[in-house]
Amino acid sequence: MKLPGYFFCCGLSLLPALGRAEAPARPNILFILVDDYGIKDVGIEGSQFYETPNIDAFARSGMRFTQGYAAGAVCSPSRASILLGQYPTRHGITEWIGAETGQAFAAEHRTRLLPPDYVQNLPANATTLAAALKGAGYRTFFAGKWHLGSKGAWPEDRGFDLNKGGWDSGSPKGGYYAPWINPTLPSGPPGQSLTQRLADETIAFIEQNTNRPFLAYLAFYAVHGPVETTRPLWEKYRAKAAAQPAPPARFAIDRTLPVRLVQDNPIYAGLIEEMDNAVGRVLKKIDALNLATNTIIVFTSDNGGVVSGDSFSSSQLPYRGGKGRQWEGGTRVPLYIRAPGLTRSGSVCDTPVSGIDFFPTLLALGGVTAAPQQTVDGVSLVPLLQGARLAPRPLFWHYPHYGNQGGEPTSIIRSGDWKLIHYWEDGHNELYNLAADMGEQHDLARTETNRAAALWSQLQAWLKATGAKIPQPNPAYQPAWAEQQRQAALRQKAYLEKQHAEFLDPHWQPDPTWWKSQQTPD
Repeated sequence: MKLPGYFFCCGLSLLPALGRAEAPARPNILFILVDDYGIKDVGIEGSQFYETPNIDAFARSGMRFTQGYAAGAVCSPSRASILLGQYPTRHGITEWIGAETGQAFAAEHRTRLLPPDYVQNLPANATTLAAALKGAGYRTFFAGKWHLGSKGAWPEDRGFDLNKGGWDSGSPKGGYYAPWINPTLPSGPPGQSLTQRLADETIAFIEQNTNRPFLAYLAFYAVHGPVETTRPLWEKYRAKAAAQPAPPARFAIDRTLPVRLVQDNPIYAGLIEEMDNAVGRVLKKIDALNLATNTIIVFTSDNGGVVSGDSFSSSQLPYRGGKGRQWEGGTRVPLYIRAPGLTRSGSVCDTPVSGIDFFPTLLALGGVTAAPQQTVDGVSLVPLLQGARLAPRPLFWHYPHYGNQGGEPTSIIRSGDWKLIHYWEDGHNELYNLAADMGEQHDLARTETNRAAALWSQLQAWLKATGAKIPQPNPAYQPAWAEQQRQAALRQKAYLEKQHAEFLDPHWQPDPTWWKSQQTPD
């Protein structure tokens, strides 16, 4: 999709001119992406337990999107969609890269369906956001988690001039405190925080590029597992959690696995505070260098918070589910944009938007046209940033895999307030009115039959048009496996209740490897 020249005029003409009076400078872009950070993990979005003063202040400084969505419920698909402006069905990365598929997966996990293969490297024949901006004269920088392919498909191979920390891995190998294992980011002194190091690298890049337009893409490994923090932060949040009324239960089984019901994990809270501090440091540097009037800043996450699987870190209630799951908690994310000359402080937008929209939006604001041969599924959010409206449109998701957080092979359409989920295991649909039922507790598919049929037809047409791969039946499936999995989930719930209660014991001792953080360098 070629972006019309209109966006160049309406976007850039509203930005203050720097340098020569006869031409406005291209705006800098700072894109901050947090891993596995659910919308309810942010103070401004309602969390009473986690403390995020820097993120909250930034959200208030520009436009806060109350219905921001990731393009996928797990990391690699949504990260690719941010960089390409395409749905996962189109670019082909529909699962986190490295996950098994087909009979190998089904045999190990005893599933009813065979998850299809998926693309395992960010396609080289597509133009990324970084490559498009680089071609227009931007200096491009990446720091943090990549997880979009193996060597040869790392950030420096997809449009970024500099890469500090991006490689195959989707988690911080060796943990969050040095020494860590990362071929593109050598460890600092023992105990150095990886999260703060990524902020340091980003700040250094910005300081070195104040006289030319830049894209600084800061993709924290936080708050992905392993969930680690420092002893002082654990102690701070342990005391805070202990002061809350004790919950009758921290976990409940939701279809497939236990999910967390409360926010009182002191380790996770400490990891969030560390990340929030790093965000604040980078934002303060933008101000200190007098770049705020010509720097577009975006803050978002790649998927919903982890309520199950992985680390069972948090709760996204009243939204149902979390990372890897088919309900709102899996894809609702914090999404804040500050564009000088466009956004007003304290502005709020209730229009549903998606991670596929960043690509056309940032190119429009930078006055850059996408390659005409590249299909772009997203739309520019410039009208919303100006206080206008977008034409109504449906949003789609397709996850033909089984998530290790308990998610099932599903496809989804949201149209207006209505959301339909199609389950590929047995072919049934669920229908929810999100305006009346944000927690997706009341399935209306049997009463709103005409609406459900129309949405299912629209979803099928989209799946076909974008080349979606559909999971196939597992010929080796045995019905008895379902009861075995249910019993395993019950045993896991009992274990988790005990383990997470122990996090609040004043005498609790973690795995000693992550107390490396006590060796904080001077």
